[in-house]
Amino acid sequence: MLLADMGAEVVRIERRGAQSTDPRDVVSRSRTAVVELDLKQAADRDQALQLVAKADALIEGYRPGVMERLGLGPGEVFAANGRIVFGRMTGWGQTGPLSHAAGHDINYISLPGALAAIGKPGEPPPPPLNLVGDYGGGSMYLVVGILAALLEARQSGKGQVVDAAMCDGVASLMTLFSSLTAMGRWTDRRGDNFLDGAAPFYRSYACSDGKFVSVGPLEPHFFALLREKLNLTEPVFDRQNDKAGWPLMRQKLAEVLATRTRDEWCSLLEGTDACVAPILTLAEAPNHPHLAARQTFVSEDGIMQPAPAPRFSRTPSAIQGSPAMSPSSADEVLARWAGVQAATA
Repeated sequence: MLLADMGAEVVRIERRGAQSTDPRDVVSRSRTAVVELDLKQAADRDQALQLVAKADALIEGYRPGVMERLGLGPGEVFAANGRIVFGRMTGWGQTGPLSHAAGHDINYISLPGALAAIGKPGEPPPPPLNLVGDYGGGSMYLVVGILAALLEARQSGKGQVVDAAMCDGVASLMTLFSSLTAMGRWTDRRGDNFLDGAAPFYRSYACSDGKFVSVGPLEPHFFALLREKLNLTEPVFDRQNDKAGWPLMRQKLAEVLATRTRDEWCSLLEGTDACVAPILTLAEAPNHPHLAARQTFVSEDGIMQPAPAPRFSRTPSAIQGSPAMSPSSADEVLARWAGVQAATA
């Protein structure tokens, strides 16, 4: 989706008769071509290699060895196209003792230490949706790797394999916390640190209407402004980073913020350097004035969805269309690519 939003034509190869894309599946947007092939059949595999020969990148998400058994491993692919970037997306990676094991996001964020750092002390860590492993440590690192390899291929004329493992990406995402641990500013005790909910000035609070606000004035001058606006005069607030006082500070802040509704607090605090924002649901988010002004959410075919990101000043991204519902033939795709290549030659 990210590559397609940025202008790449993404062709999805599906098993014959297996296509079941829902038109409401906006994650599949902009991928406007689907080719149905049976990769176990020599003729269909040859068609796949014809596409590979003209493509800039290939992405596959099988367990290690599957593409090789299909006759579409790096050897065959690079023989057809020596400049192609071969992106491989897995949870555990192409090598290692777990490389052939099944798993999901919650497993991939467990090993590198991310899941253990999330949640309340004494309780099982809650899964942070599937944002950290699947999308943060997985998709984002795959996209970065593919784009970097494409840039390198322009200079060298050679493609390469990008082994994007979710567990590797999650470990990379945890680099900050490795640094803080080495500096003695982070512990392995969940709910004991300034970014994991222990600090009274970096957490969520309930309001009188049962809705919530996020509070995050980490810097002393921002914290001072929050104190001023909430009239937090108790001496315990004078020692912002004294962990011994955090329980009382959390209690006092919770009591104050529970006296008004979420929207009332936002009227007072939102947009100031007190670093307070409403905690919105996905249904509420598109209507927030800031997100509406930036068109962070857009309606496409009657479905409200996140707009492409990031933003480019000269070559803006755009949703290229709804998910492809009718299959194309490999010949149709190749003819279209030939036209594009001729026009840009």
